Amino acid sequence: MAEPTLEEVLASRVATYRLLARLFRVEVDQECYDELLGMAFPASTGNERVDAGYGALRRYLASPHPSPLTELAVDYTRTFIGGGNNGYSAAYPFESVYTSPKRLLMQGARDEVLVAYRAAGIDKQPSWKDGEDHVALELEFMQILGQRALEALRAGDEEAAAGHLACQKAFLEDHLGAWFPMMAADMRKFSKTDFYGGLADLTAGFLEVDRDFLDDVLDEGDASAASAPVPIEVIL
Repeated sequence: MAEPTLEEVLASRVATYRLLARLFRVEVDQECYDELLGMAFPASTGNERVDAGYGALRRYLASPHPSPLTELAVDYTRTFIGGGNNGYSAAYPFESVYTSPKRLLMQGARDEVLVAYRAAGIDKQPSWKDGEDHVALELEFMQILGQRALEALRAGDEEAAAGHLACQKAFLEDHLGAWFPMMAADMRKFSKTDFYGGLADLTAGFLEVDRDFLDDVLDEGDASAASAPVPIEVIL
């Protein structure tokens, strides 16, 4: 098999961040479920967490469920919302919960990511009522930066592409990569389906792989000269 081009790698990253952001944003609906059923998940990626995550998703989607959307909605609520009134009753999907001493919402992390979004010329939609440090928004931010890098590379602007990748690397190191492993541990604790337990492993593993990819591609000094295996293959 031919080595993937950098353009193919970047496109795969964008697709993966888009998928992960969608799965964390809201419950799985029929359109999303049908899309998942049509995906071909790779059996081996070289990362144990990613493989475990894909395996769990594959098992869930391949098993019969009388009412899968209802089951997943219940588990989404159990996993991310919970029934308690403290910061330890669910895998609350906010960076502030995992980086503030009292596990509270709308703390310093929210302000920091808001600065990063605005510096990149990005704002949330008015319909979004939760904090900007929600994991879905942070993943979507990475998706947008990845898309910008891809478009810059296609336009022949290697310097701009490298700049967007450097911004991704900084955000991954300062935010997602620093706190999501703690949330993933809570997801495994509170979820009851293979689906959300698998999503925890898949996301944690993908962030590890993407961190290594960004280290490698930016160390090259010239984005056009870098080559790397596709971090995650998602065939939509």
